[in-house]
Amino acid sequence: MTHVLVTGGAGYIGSILCGQLLENGYRVSVLDNLMYCQGSLFHLCAHREFDFVKGDVRDEELMRRLVKDSDVVIPLAAVVGATACDRDPWLAKSVNLEAVRTLNRLRSPQQLVIFPTTNSGYGTQSDETYCTEDTPLKPISLYGQTKAQAEMEMLNSLNSITVRLATVFGMSPRMRLDLLVNHFVYAAVTDGYIVIFEKDFKRNYLHVRDLADCFIHCIENAERMVGRPYNVGLDDANLSKIELALKIKEHMPNFYLHFSEIGSDPDKRNYIVSNQRLREAGFEARRSLDDGIKELLKGYRMLGRAPFKNI
Repeated sequence: MTHVLVTGGAGYIGSILCGQLLENGYRVSVLDNLMYCQGSLFHLCAHREFDFVKGDVRDEELMRRLVKDSDVVIPLAAVVGATACDRDPWLAKSVNLEAVRTLNRLRSPQQLVIFPTTNSGYGTQSDETYCTEDTPLKPISLYGQTKAQAEMEMLNSLNSITVRLATVFGMSPRMRLDLLVNHFVYAAVTDGYIVIFEKDFKRNYLHVRDLADCFIHCIENAERMVGRPYNVGLDDANLSKIELALKIKEHMPNFYLHFSEIGSDPDKRNYIVSNQRLREAGFEARRSLDDGIKELLKGYRMLGRAPFKNI
């Protein structure tokens, strides 16, 4: 039985991925520091092939022990997003880059690493609107820079695959409301309006369960995929912010949109992403934005009252 170590496995992506790995016959171990006090993996504790270790990916002795017993490592542990990284640059560099270097040093060439990075690394300095994996990475934010450097570390090593993630959406046991689709739908449900800056800026989107399926596809097809980066997103979801908002408005007709000239994306994301290389490798995302919006609307009905709002 293939043993997969998932660092940061109690997070937004890992909480979905770990369940799908177990359903597909893998043995799964998770390392997470539970910094948000989340119980997102409680439902997996009864599974005999699941194990959990509370700890830090920067603890080299702990990582040495966990990596030694693994066939595949998926390092999800990261400080995610430009704002979070700017809030604590030292933490961002130590987790997003130095911990990845430590992992890479500890593993053997026989152990597969599937490393998730971000297509924010394309920045706006490539002078290309249509981004493929051959488009030069010129990240702007500290977040993009640390992830791009860590990706280069992996691609210069044996037996690694990197996946450049589109903006992820969908419900998860460890929910995130800062992701664009999740945030827009939440605003539609709770406030009924949203103020949008850089309304014509485009980006690509991806359902969190399609991402989990992609990781499994990479494990099962590693022999012909190793050594290369892959964009992963929905081919028909290269949308501007206004196009996304109007898509949500189809489901929530009373959603009021206001557009502002004030505000900017720290990663300057405004590009169309090609997912052709991953499609040629046999994987294609299949859950649509409409599917995700319906799912989010259903999930947000379960949130109840906000803790600091008397409504």
